[in-house]
Amino acid sequence: MRSDWILDVLTDLKTFATANDLPVLAEQLDDTAIVALAEIAALHERTQGTAHGSEHDGGGSFGGAGAGGHA
Repeated sequence: MRSDWILDVLTDLKTFATANDLPVLAEQLDDTAIVALAEIAALHERTQGTAHGSEHDGGGSFGGAGAGGHA
């Protein structure tokens, strides 16, 4: 994934927060990393689903109905 770099940045920020006695910030960064992972995964699914879904569904719906109805 091209967006994985953001997880490295969040990890670095959490390391800084922990080392500098900022526990609430460190915990918030954990939550933020979870949100980032979820959104990156959802984005990946949408882009993969759109590419595969429109090729498969579009071809099957038009091709199948046209060939079956007129043959």
